[in-house]
Amino acid sequence: MGWLDRVDDQVDALTHARALQEASRSAESYTLLERVIRTTTDPAARADAMVQRLSALINLGRTAEFTRAIEEASAAVRDLAEPYLHGHLNALAALAAHHQGALDRCVTHLVKAARALGAVEDPDRDTAWGWHDLAMAYSYLSFHGYALGAIERARQLGLTAGIPEETFAAPGIRLRNAVALDHNGDSDGCLRVLRDVAADLARFMHAGRAGRLRPSSLAAYGYAAARQAALGDRVESGGDGDPSRLLSHGGDSARARDMRQLGQVCLAVAAGRPIEAVTRLDSIRVSTETLGSAEPARLRSIALARAGDHVAAHRADRLAFRLAAQRNDRLRDVYIDGIAARIDHEEMRREAARFEGEALTDPLTGLPNRRRLERYITAVVTRGERVVIGVCDLDGFKAVNTRHGHHSGDLVLQRVAGVINRVMRRGDFVARYGGDEFVVVLPDTGMTEAAEVARRIEAAVRAEDWESLVPGTPVGVSIGFAEVSGGRGLRDALSVAFEEADREMLRAKSRPRAS
Repeated sequence: MGWLDRVDDQVDALTHARALQEASRSAESYTLLERVIRTTTDPAARADAMVQRLSALINLGRTAEFTRAIEEASAAVRDLAEPYLHGHLNALAALAAHHQGALDRCVTHLVKAARALGAVEDPDRDTAWGWHDLAMAYSYLSFHGYALGAIERARQLGLTAGIPEETFAAPGIRLRNAVALDHNGDSDGCLRVLRDVAADLARFMHAGRAGRLRPSSLAAYGYAAARQAALGDRVESGGDGDPSRLLSHGGDSARARDMRQLGQVCLAVAAGRPIEAVTRLDSIRVSTETLGSAEPARLRSIALARAGDHVAAHRADRLAFRLAAQRNDRLRDVYIDGIAARIDHEEMRREAARFEGEALTDPLTGLPNRRRLERYITAVVTRGERVVIGVCDLDGFKAVNTRHGHHSGDLVLQRVAGVINRVMRRGDFVARYGGDEFVVVLPDTGMTEAAEVARRIEAAVRAEDWESLVPGTPVGVSIGFAEVSGGRGLRDALSVAFEEADREMLRAKSRPRAS
């Protein structure tokens, strides 16, 4: 027996409201659900309508109404001993909290939703949709592994309940995974995921099942294709898989509107009109939650690079990386400092410990990561010590990935980390900042000494036997140093120092090298 079998009033209206939302007609669904709420006397029907109304509001992007809707739905659900209803409400509340920027509440709701949905004894199609919405919330928080696990659970439950496979294909979840890779410097990984998404759409179209895809899914497929084209891949044009045609779908979904606007930017880049793409970016407003706050900056970087303005492109790319890193740091802080302290559950404590380790160490090189780096610099500057930071960017690394693949690229990064560590002085600090960029921190040091450190690093990297590791693709390093000034706010001082070190590193890249 499924959940709606236990509802005694207006089941047809509630079922129709679900169908409207699946068809991206959330405004109509909202009106119908409001009528059910006003007229029903059945507590179960009222609770279901309020949970579904929250879903409609999220789809419509009516953020100002989220808090009241959550409070009313929570009051209606509280006395009903139905795990599905509690699970679905918490999954939706997590989405709402995320769009409101309340990440601590968001993660709390995620934990509660997973527990409640996992406790459903007789899962049905509604439970499948609960897992789907939980997967979406995980995805927006960049918990991509959890998102893929939840959507697979939704797909399996859906198949059992007679829901077609393509309904839970979830291109939006994999799309967010792809752009997150790109924001963190892994464009090749991004393209691999986007190509997989395109292959799924081609499979559905070849089997004649594309008509069953939800409008919001079609919009996500459209953006995935447009993003793929912006990164240089050839994509289908003129047929049913044309990105422009796919982007026109999505009904009244706020997320689909955002993807439509950003998709036009991608298509302008792909068509060789990068200045138009930049102009579009200057004129549109999209939610930072749809594809991450870093996406507009990353698209600007791609467009500027195509226009030949490589300095501005690098600056935009650095901004995209920093926005993505700030988001990850904030999420980990919420998870570690907030949730682990409030939820007395052994499994959650183990998860918190695992995330804490990941939060401070780069898993590939074993070096401290950006978060630990900033803690270290903060501590040194707070003690009043003089400190110089250096940005080290690899030369030739893109060619390594292109010719030899990412496994070889990873080996190069690991060896460079070892080389830099080997030539540093006692008390110096080395971190991997992300991608092929490393940062060194020299406490109690001036710029003259920093120049000598740079010379040693450059010589050591040049002396490595790259030919035996990655034949035909020599690897070098460009380094820029800057002193952190303690005369202003610490955060501003660090930002200014990083920008100056970046500029010095770019100047180093442009200077001719000794052979």
